[in-house]
Amino acid sequence: MSTFKIKDVLTRVYNSKRPAVADLELLLSLATEPETRILYAYADRVRKKFAGNGILLRGIIEFDNNCRNNCLYCGLNRQNKHIKRYRLTQSQVLDSVARMAAQGIKTVVLQSGEASDLDAEWLAIVIREIKQRHHLAVTLSVGEQDLKTYRLWREAGADRYLLKIETTDREIYQAMHPEMDYDRRVTCLRNLKKLGYQVGSGIIIGLRGQTRSSIARDILFFQRHGFDMIGIGPFIPHYQTRLAKDKKGEALLTLNALALTRIVTRFSHLPATTALGSMEQDYRREGLQAGANVLMPNFTPQPYRRYYELYPGKRCVNEAVGACVPCLAGLVASIKRHLDFSYGHTLMR
Repeated sequence: MSTFKIKDVLTRVYNSKRPAVADLELLLSLATEPETRILYAYADRVRKKFAGNGILLRGIIEFDNNCRNNCLYCGLNRQNKHIKRYRLTQSQVLDSVARMAAQGIKTVVLQSGEASDLDAEWLAIVIREIKQRHHLAVTLSVGEQDLKTYRLWREAGADRYLLKIETTDREIYQAMHPEMDYDRRVTCLRNLKKLGYQVGSGIIIGLRGQTRSSIARDILFFQRHGFDMIGIGPFIPHYQTRLAKDKKGEALLTLNALALTRIVTRFSHLPATTALGSMEQDYRREGLQAGANVLMPNFTPQPYRRYYELYPGKRCVNEAVGACVPCLAGLVASIKRHLDFSYGHTLMR
């Protein structure tokens, strides 16, 4: 495709209140280095204009790998009898938070599987302790809950909530998530916003049945809902799931989707995901150059980190707690950007 045509379509997408699916599909299909260079440079300029040059750090603690769901792509699925299940104690979580705060990170992400026996009050106590001891921003990623539970955690001090939709194609969603309901997922996202959370969502690139058209519609879904955070990562097949023999998601398509999401949403915080860094090579640098502005060092204590295996080959599972930050500083310096140790609250206007 000619340089002129690519730039013309990019301008049209950027200036549109609701870009055409056909335009997004066309840009998602860019494949040669000269073509993608134009796309990523455009996204990078949009990132600089709306999100600045800083790269935010969100420290993640995976405190529980139990899950009631049976998602076809996830290593934590309840039918996986080979995984070693665990749940951190409050003191283990708070110790990891203290290590995080000591390195200057001001956002903690508390993530778990969707455990059926998660004690909501237990987590509320953890949130209050984090706020009182360290004054960090708290992001939760613990799945679908009722409104009462979301309110409890919000009143305890939780600032943000990440609930990935994974795909907005209803047919694919139902196929990938037996016993779950697409409309319930969307209702949860709306409830979170009503309660005043900064809300995040996201998708997996490369799920069975996914097309460039469905990814384009995912991006329009992000725009329509005005999410504060959006995570986009490639599908990596897990050997203990029903998708074990499926093809891995493409890094190129993931980067294209990331770049377009930046161009369309403008203000959303976009991470260069751990999954993007866990492929045949580490593509997080490319992600940061294609519109991303967030990195997520892992503060899950050992030996538990290796047991939170959403997919195999996950990056940085053997490092000591806190060892990721110096490494990420080097990554950021290599592209002449800087780590941002601010709270990184929403940029949405």
